[in-house]
Amino acid sequence: MIVITGATGALNGATVEHLLKLVPADQIGVSVRDVAKAQHLADRGVRVRHGSYDDPDALRDSFEGAEQVLLVSSNDPTADAVALHRTAIEAAVTAGAQRILYTSHQGAGLDSPFPPAGDHAATEALLADTGIAWTSLRNGFYAHSLDWLLGPWQHTGAITAPADGPVSWTDRADAAEAAALILAGDRSFDGPITVTAPDAVTFDDVAQIASTLTGRIIERVVVDDEQWIAGRIAAGSPEAMARMLLTFFQAARQGRFAGVDPFLGELLGRAPRSVTDLLSDRITGQSDSSR
Repeated sequence: MIVITGATGALNGATVEHLLKLVPADQIGVSVRDVAKAQHLADRGVRVRHGSYDDPDALRDSFEGAEQVLLVSSNDPTADAVALHRTAIEAAVTAGAQRILYTSHQGAGLDSPFPPAGDHAATEALLADTGIAWTSLRNGFYAHSLDWLLGPWQHTGAITAPADGPVSWTDRADAAEAAALILAGDRSFDGPITVTAPDAVTFDDVAQIASTLTGRIIERVVVDDEQWIAGRIAAGSPEAMARMLLTFFQAARQGRFAGVDPFLGELLGRAPRSVTDLLSDRITGQSDSSR
């Protein structure tokens, strides 16, 4: 059996949907905090059990009989993510899982200015210490994050943000499909694997892509870090959130998200979605909504 955590979320929820096309439903289990939200999966024959990273007993029960367990990383910025991941890893080992897969992130590293990167690196170290097979899916920075980082460029005609660096913006849906293919496939992937779009682009590149798509000039305006923070706060963002987002730019300037790999496209058997695809969707969506 394959057991997936976070199956009512966007990432692993999509992975379950893809997995249902690849293996029988009775070979899939999900571990979710709210079983009612997974009723649509239970109705299709998926085993649904309660599981929470802060409840070891529930996790062990939800992982019962699992050969593979896919752990989604914690998305609670206030939590001790590594401690929660440790609980989930220990539960999977106790339940007898033969392989643990984990949704990590490109640029994982204890010395990164981007805090989640340290959490991912520490979690990978925990996995390496289990003594069982493990796979860390180092997904590229999810492309929909651009919606938060680019600002209202369609209205202002400018992408105003701190200095950045190349990022292999990766579609979350592609990463979800890749996880399903790995879980259902015959090939074992050991340790960290890079799951990214084939190209890394800067905000200068994004501005040029946006200009081409819109037929008007979209400028790239670089602002001082603290000036950008002040602007985010003035626009209503909590300072803690603004400073968290700033660490993305700091890490990107160090090249932490610049690596690319053809693996994702090879696994999907098609070209992964690109920044051009994302921006085209946003432009089309705005045009549709104005009608």
